[in-house]
Amino acid sequence: MKELELDFDKLGGLIPAIIQDDQTSKVLMLGFMNREAWAKTCETGKVTFYSRTKQRLWTKGETSGHFLHVISVKEDCDRDTLLIKVRPEGAVCHTGNDTCFGEENREDMLFLKYLQDFIGRRRREMPEGSYTTSLFRDGLNRVSQKVGEEAVETLIEAMSGNDERLVYEGADLLYHLIVLLSYKELRIEDLVQELKKRHHG
Repeated sequence: MKELELDFDKLGGLIPAIIQDDQTSKVLMLGFMNREAWAKTCETGKVTFYSRTKQRLWTKGETSGHFLHVISVKEDCDRDTLLIKVRPEGAVCHTGNDTCFGEENREDMLFLKYLQDFIGRRRREMPEGSYTTSLFRDGLNRVSQKVGEEAVETLIEAMSGNDERLVYEGADLLYHLIVLLSYKELRIEDLVQELKKRHHG
């Protein structure tokens, strides 16, 4: 974890830490850290807070097992607040809710960004035994052909009236389209930007 020059003095030795799910971007909770809590977080890779009521350090999940595994950390412009992106292990709130704000911790559309990143890693690393790797190795013509094949199969299922198969083939189409975008060094976000330019609602 990178070293940060944080200002603990402004709030009497504490700084607020906003905890955000790295995959869903949902804000999970807000806690406070002193220097010792921050140091332990850096050391263990699990979020540790300073409890203002118990006046001691507490690692989130130390009794429940619902740890917050640190993915990345950013400080704000004044260096007195942290944004910590995590991979949560189970429910975050003591009430059993996904977040301390009563929200369900899911955002399925963001999986497309994750999938784009994952496919991008496949292209860079080209691991053996990966179907995605084989597509990249086969070249642009093959990748484009697969997009065409999946588009036709999606249309067939749309006309057949089988919604379950339509969703299945549509997912295949979307996956192969993202592979094609990655091959051309483009991203799904480029399509989103184009759609936003066209939208006048």
